[in-house]
Amino acid sequence: MAPLALFSSLPFSSSRLDGSCTALKLRLQFSAAFHAMKRRRPELSSSSAPRLAAPPPPETDDVARRWLLLDLDRSELSLPLTFPTGQTFRWKQTGPVQYTGAVGPHLISLKHLEDGTVSYFIHSRSCDSSAAAALLDFLNSDVSLAEIWAAFSAADRRFAEVARHLAGARVLRQEPLECLVQFLCSSNNNIKRITKMVDFISSSGNYLGSVEGFDFHEFPTLEQLSEFSEEALREAGFGYRAKYIIGTVKALQSKPGGGVEWLKSLRKMDLPETIDALCTLPGVGPKVAACIALFSLDQHHAIPVDTHVWQPCSRGICEQIREICWVGSDFTFCC
Repeated sequence: MAPLALFSSLPFSSSRLDGSCTALKLRLQFSAAFHAMKRRRPELSSSSAPRLAAPPPPETDDVARRWLLLDLDRSELSLPLTFPTGQTFRWKQTGPVQYTGAVGPHLISLKHLEDGTVSYFIHSRSCDSSAAAALLDFLNSDVSLAEIWAAFSAADRRFAEVARHLAGARVLRQEPLECLVQFLCSSNNNIKRITKMVDFISSSGNYLGSVEGFDFHEFPTLEQLSEFSEEALREAGFGYRAKYIIGTVKALQSKPGGGVEWLKSLRKMDLPETIDALCTLPGVGPKVAACIALFSLDQHHAIPVDTHVWQPCSRGICEQIREICWVGSDFTFCC
């Protein structure tokens, strides 16, 4: 799940690295470990059996609804290291260790219990089993972080040191359209402003409910997005991003078979083809394309890099690895 990106999260001291490591050796170790862990999954179906620690509640009234356990502990899912970190901008903190957001048409809250396990609550009056299955798909729950952490820690001493502080930092599997529009808003922006823009766009989707003062909506369809004008987005503070969002919506609407289907088809492509296809959309460059590929298109070996990631990262890896990042490898580094 893009483990090399974790190097940007903590300060580094290059002197602490083993200077005798070679670029080729480390590259092969990372590549072999990653591809051994990478799993392609079939598209989610309504019959998918969710991995739950307790059965879903009966579909009766709100009294029967309750918090249920997910079979994910803090080593597999840390909510604070997953949701407010800039891979999605639609989840809100609704309690000390609680986050709430929309997964398709389902409004769901997640929270950590005292023992670190994760529980969930379905606010929507929707089929609880389908909501739970959609949640687990969104959380990439079939990917074991513990296995990946172990493989990469064995391959590199510095990664092992950093990973101890980032247990449960999980890459989400978002709907591609939702992820695409969010990262069109992210260009030359900060999380606070991106969130405000994404909230504005989301408000045109179907209303799902309110939790702790936050209103939640299903992400708008392409048809709903097409109702925005460039002028309206500019008045809402989108600036030059307005024309890119409008242009991308129009480009997707013109795709044979539908824009949403076209985006999902990119999950079956190799990473370079996926990046190239995304870059044909207005406002999408290599870094934004890498974000979309990583956070929604199952391209877990895509590593989006800008100067804020590259500078601290490059201080913690040896010169040979810096050269790999720009020569080309099994990983994509995009600036």
